[in-house]
Amino acid sequence: MSFAYYRLPHTADYQVVRQGEGEPLTLSSLRELNGQQGFVIAPFVVSNDCPIVVIRGDECLTLPIPPKKDEESLKSWTAEMPDRHKSQDALLKEASNSYKETFTRFHDALEKDQFRKLVLSRSERVDVDGQLDAEELFFEACRRYPRMYVALFTTPQTGMWLMATPEVLVQRNSSPFVPLQTGTHLSETNGLENKGNEYFTMALAGTMRLEGDLLRFDNPDRSGVQDIRWSQKNIQEQRLVATYIAETLKNFAEGIIEKGPYTTRAANLVHLRSDFTFVPKADLGIGDMVAALHPTPAVCGLPKEEARAFILENESTARCYYSGFCGPLNLGSDTRFYVSLRCMEICYDHCQLYAGGGLLIDSVEDQEWQETEAKMQTMRGLL
Repeated sequence: MSFAYYRLPHTADYQVVRQGEGEPLTLSSLRELNGQQGFVIAPFVVSNDCPIVVIRGDECLTLPIPPKKDEESLKSWTAEMPDRHKSQDALLKEASNSYKETFTRFHDALEKDQFRKLVLSRSERVDVDGQLDAEELFFEACRRYPRMYVALFTTPQTGMWLMATPEVLVQRNSSPFVPLQTGTHLSETNGLENKGNEYFTMALAGTMRLEGDLLRFDNPDRSGVQDIRWSQKNIQEQRLVATYIAETLKNFAEGIIEKGPYTTRAANLVHLRSDFTFVPKADLGIGDMVAALHPTPAVCGLPKEEARAFILENESTARCYYSGFCGPLNLGSDTRFYVSLRCMEICYDHCQLYAGGGLLIDSVEDQEWQETEAKMQTMRGLL
């Protein structure tokens, strides 16, 4: 069965979208999302191996996030996890060497002025002994990361993925979230669509790890924000993303309002963020909007098309559905697409973790590696 669980930031319930019979709809282009309905899963780059997948919402539920399992239950669950420090250290060394070679290729291209920015990602295999409880991993991510969008989905086309991401790609913004009611079926949601037409997106880039006293920083009360000091590299990186989004929106939207940048927290990391609200021009569908925006320079680079081609040719591992996007489309009056970051693919005997970071000409290899390590810890910590 194909299904998706997702929990919106700062909410106590999660949504379940299940498809009963048949396989999910597959699409070959983002514009084909116009007029569709269901839970959407899109890759970094659409291909025959990684199509856009839409899970039909034959059954849609709203359920409370359960409390943490008791200590004895957790012990029995974690007891099956092997002592794998030695093998993991060897894998980490191999990954570090591969990252060094790829970083050099990316940085050389920046020094030659081929690009203003490139995003370099990597993946890491974590072996497991026995089958993981994916549902419990999802619930634990919801409990640990209240500020983030958490999603777990599985289909025959995509496999099973779990993520906890802070970044909105685009969402309808004209009314509050309307949760799906227990037992809601797809046909029952058709009359619930928002009548307004305001949308929201963000420019999220720049990363800093919170340590020591900085861990007291929190949104939305802003305590400790005066202690956050951003480097010029991070400020420049975020400005590139914000400028790209502002210029892209001008091509298909009006009433554009930009707010920011400001510091926002995601787990034990902070990012620089600018918010955009806008009204799409007449007859523009959600597929047209995401085709224009995705992938943003936050996960790709500038110039966009050349950067995407360079990434596909030079990164050491395929991104698949990492740095794509996912979320509900016209379900329970809700359309919210989040960028698929801080994620892992859950396989039979291992998990594949993914993370990346934006490179500019003054980027330093060790600092960028440490940034990917900090981002991977969001998922690694659950294991």
